[in-house]
Amino acid sequence: MAFLTYSGVGITAMAAAVPQRVINNYLYTQYFPAEQVKEVVDKVGIFERRFADEETCSSDLCFAAAERLLAENNVAREEIDLLIFISQTPDYRMPATSVILQHRLGLPNSCVAFDINLGCSAFCYGLTVAYGMMQSGGIRKALVLDGETRSKVYSPKDRRSAFLFGDGGVAALVERDVKFGRSIFSLNSDGSRADLIMIKGGGYRHPSSAETLRERVVDEYGNIRSDEQGYMNGGDVFNFVIREIPRDIKRTLEFAGMTVDDFDHIVFHQANNFINAYIAKKMKLDTSKIPSTIGKYGNTSSASVPLTIVSELKGKLGGEKRLLLSAFGVGMTWATAILPFVDCQISEIVEVAHGKAINQV
Repeated sequence: MAFLTYSGVGITAMAAAVPQRVINNYLYTQYFPAEQVKEVVDKVGIFERRFADEETCSSDLCFAAAERLLAENNVAREEIDLLIFISQTPDYRMPATSVILQHRLGLPNSCVAFDINLGCSAFCYGLTVAYGMMQSGGIRKALVLDGETRSKVYSPKDRRSAFLFGDGGVAALVERDVKFGRSIFSLNSDGSRADLIMIKGGGYRHPSSAETLRERVVDEYGNIRSDEQGYMNGGDVFNFVIREIPRDIKRTLEFAGMTVDDFDHIVFHQANNFINAYIAKKMKLDTSKIPSTIGKYGNTSSASVPLTIVSELKGKLGGEKRLLLSAFGVGMTWATAILPFVDCQISEIVEVAHGKAINQV
């Protein structure tokens, strides 16, 4: 078990953007009887989601969030030396979306820009990369941009995933400052479970073809999807999560010499309400410290942890605060992070339509 530790680096500001279009989950799809829909929605606790329109990509959501962050915090663009874009729904197969955002945001050509293609734990992974690079001393300020448009890759005819995923984008400004204490990360992966959450077609192992795009019935329950739409084995994912996540949190706390009582807020990946309630009960966590956006945004994959911070902790991160982050998902990968926050500035959430910011929530 390897732990990554950093000091003197932290998040000084955050902003987020969501699509303007609101989906009422009870009314989302005509492919299942209303009583079935109600049963699923009530169980997962996802009542609304945000769906990007055809003109809006993950980069548009991150761009809107980053523009709000830079403007409200008077950040000089020439001081941004690093841009990391986290997503599994990029604009193109190539080039990297980060480079497009570097130009679109007006950042200098000296800015290091690259993508991280990872699932729901990726915000923690991205932070470790940014923190590590900044601690070397050569980078003044970094933007970690995390966006997903998962609504575009799941079938409305597959009950196992149709009611779960939504879209969102987040920007985090990372800086070096002695006021930040120690940050600790635990990062983990288990590729033997890679098939639990997968889009099989459309890559280079199974290139796009008429066959990968063809919708078909995939199980005895009549669920329908193509090989280029996401698949999730919910039962096995649940069993994996309830076994590995509490264990990893406990190991990280032991390494840090801390307990769950030492945290002001505990932010989980917003997979579904049932999973998070189960973990909280199993670990005897104080639920008043656990913010949630599952009900109004659903599972926004890698963006869910930072989106929850922006949505629910605005005005609550003044002074010195300590957060525990926990995320898990496709890979399978999972992460635990212990982060100090000091006077972190949180912006109002921006709404986006047709690729452009239109107003704040």
